[in-house]
Amino acid sequence: MRSSSSLTLRSRTDTSQNIKEGERGPVEYDRAFHLPQVIKYCIVSVVDKLNTKLPDSPGVYFFKKGQEVLYIGKATSLRDRVRSYFNSRVIGDHSTSLRASRGERIVRMVELASKIAFRKTDSVLEALILEAELIRKYKPKYNSDEKDDKSFNYVVITDEDYPRILIGRGRILNQKDTVGYKIKYIFGPYPHGGELREALRIVRKIFPFRDGCLPATGRACFNAQINLCPGVCSGQITRAEYSRQIRNIKLFFEGKKTNILRALKKEMEEKAGKKNFERAAQIRNKIFALEHIQDVTLLKRRSEFGSISGGSNIDRIEAYDVAHLAGLSAVGVMVVIEKGEVKVSEYRKFEIRGGASHKSDVDSLREVLERRMNHPEWRLPDLMVVDGARAQVNVAEEVSKKNGLDVPVVGVVKDEHHKPRGYVGSAEIIKKYEALILLANSESHRFAIGFHKQLRNKTMSEVGPRT
Repeated sequence: MRSSSSLTLRSRTDTSQNIKEGERGPVEYDRAFHLPQVIKYCIVSVVDKLNTKLPDSPGVYFFKKGQEVLYIGKATSLRDRVRSYFNSRVIGDHSTSLRASRGERIVRMVELASKIAFRKTDSVLEALILEAELIRKYKPKYNSDEKDDKSFNYVVITDEDYPRILIGRGRILNQKDTVGYKIKYIFGPYPHGGELREALRIVRKIFPFRDGCLPATGRACFNAQINLCPGVCSGQITRAEYSRQIRNIKLFFEGKKTNILRALKKEMEEKAGKKNFERAAQIRNKIFALEHIQDVTLLKRRSEFGSISGGSNIDRIEAYDVAHLAGLSAVGVMVVIEKGEVKVSEYRKFEIRGGASHKSDVDSLREVLERRMNHPEWRLPDLMVVDGARAQVNVAEEVSKKNGLDVPVVGVVKDEHHKPRGYVGSAEIIKKYEALILLANSESHRFAIGFHKQLRNKTMSEVGPRT
């Protein structure tokens, strides 16, 4: 998965003093090198050294002061990413927009650093996983504030006969009595929820797993039909076989891809020796997929000048609304705002089943959300926006949690003229994304009203004029 060495330009092992008792270590870097004491006067020489000594490949980099790890980050290109910290606009120029986007903490971190180290990985996906493992291990002070950790995402393997793989936020997982499932393993933190969901999609194509279906129902769930669940529901896989699958996922999130490959190659040879060529071919395909991870999506998901000071980026917002006239022609909609722009191609319409005459607006919203969650092929949101107050927010949180999804929800509260007068949800998220939240809410209302009128007109034309 990765090679190891250090940046004094000779291979070395770092026996960092801040490795806690019981943790794996010492840590090995690919390379490490010392920075000049006064960086701001040596930008050119530092950049020249980075250009020649850092590889143009994925990996994880470390800023260190002596033996202390100050900051850990990942990169699609180690050379370009680390070099960007030593642009003259970052060090010494306090007025530029780039310095503002990096933040004072990161600039201070670079000024304190005396050494840079890195590890190469085979793919961006593995860099993402390695970064989380090392942040958990070292807890670098410049990666995040303590308050940010509660909003970070974690991969959870549940403690069940047929474990589920879920994503949860730190603040939820800390409340183990209310989380709704027993936790066996946790991996993280992952500051960027969108990246983590994309990563889990890639892993699931190699190692299908259960996330929501019930074991041994005799019916294949939707994910089983598209090869994303190994058939826990339909009885296509034994408990022992599924345990091996979960073990491989666990090893992958521990950064032990070589262990998985070694075991799979041995199993493939055993199956071929017993002339079980079909199974041997399946294992061969897994080996190939692991050795040629296609993480193009991850390459595109995060710009190199994104937030590097911690916290989660909200990339995709989904907003939902319902509309009807006295319970007639009841509809619901979903609209999408991605990277600050409306994405009309991903808008969705839902006719409320049975009309809304016997349903409240909250019940209709629940139906829309449940039907939306039945489409795992649609990319998941980083933020959900609902039209309404606490009741609507509660139902959105309930449905998402039931489906193993933990994303923030914001409710837009309206006055008697249907104008926004307040919000329900995270004050931090509302402050940062208020304009996009209002855009998403406005779009969902417009789209819902338009669909409702369309359906109502169609119904009236079918009924014909009254006589």
